[in-house]
Amino acid sequence: MDAFAERSLCSATGLHGASPGCLMPEAEVDLEPARAITLGCGPSDEDGLIRCHSHGFPSPLARWHCHEEYELHLIAATSGEAFVGDWIGTFDPGHLVLCGPQLPHHWRSLDAPPEGVPQRDLIIHFSQEPIFEAAGKIPEFVEAVQLLKRAQYGIEFFGMAASAEKHWKGIERARGLKRFSVFCELLSDLARCTDYRLLSGVQASGGNDIKAINNLAARIAIDPSGDMNTAEAASELGMDAGRFGRLFRRSTGYGFVDYLNRVRIKKACLLLMQTERQVVSICYEVGFNNLSNFNRKFLEIKGITPKEYRKRSQRRLELGSSPSV
Repeated sequence: MDAFAERSLCSATGLHGASPGCLMPEAEVDLEPARAITLGCGPSDEDGLIRCHSHGFPSPLARWHCHEEYELHLIAATSGEAFVGDWIGTFDPGHLVLCGPQLPHHWRSLDAPPEGVPQRDLIIHFSQEPIFEAAGKIPEFVEAVQLLKRAQYGIEFFGMAASAEKHWKGIERARGLKRFSVFCELLSDLARCTDYRLLSGVQASGGNDIKAINNLAARIAIDPSGDMNTAEAASELGMDAGRFGRLFRRSTGYGFVDYLNRVRIKKACLLLMQTERQVVSICYEVGFNNLSNFNRKFLEIKGITPKEYRKRSQRRLELGSSPSV
């Protein structure tokens, strides 16, 4: 798998979330179907209430997603844009947020070096049921329940980064009762922190909307030739155009029309490499309605013309290497 293919795992639709001003290499479109919405939880072979892990950037876990677990998320490196429910803001190292179940979230680095960073996110996942159940019998858990109820909106904590990192390292090393003990210390510190703010204006049960966006993006990736505009796509999903546009951009990193064009160019690149068909034939097959628009978009996205792309791909294949599509 080449570097692009690895980066393309960064979102369920196969698009990296970097904005045009990002120093990361330009992302492209992966033609694979959408992946599970819960991918952002990360793999785990751990048993018990608490899961502790970290990842770098880019990563298949750095994407717009939601899940059933609570997530405490500490940014250790890079700066960029943060999305929590309907809140959009910025982040820097030390950004600490607690997200409740089914609250969509995503951190998009805008200043990561081309080679990426090995450890950007320190994360703790845990389930709510055991804590809420325990609060019915153990009064000491009541303050934790109050904290977790607030987290349904997403909580950003200030001045807690160093303490949270210390606790994260302690939880990562420990097992059994010791791990639970350190976790309780962390919950206590968060519950007693008074310097915080709630982020999302609404409690987000955004799973269905995100799944609908991902399914639409996956369908387009499989067959981008259909004639659909933003208003029609929004209507199909039962959303107004503004909400659809915001969710689609958060999920894929691109506006709907830009995404559609990039998928079409991606497919055109494959056809240029794998077939001898004329450029005009490929143009219409991937969904463009005139050759001049196709050539213009191809040049804009790939930096070269379709004919030059075919020539370069043939030369690279003769040399035993495959060009990036």
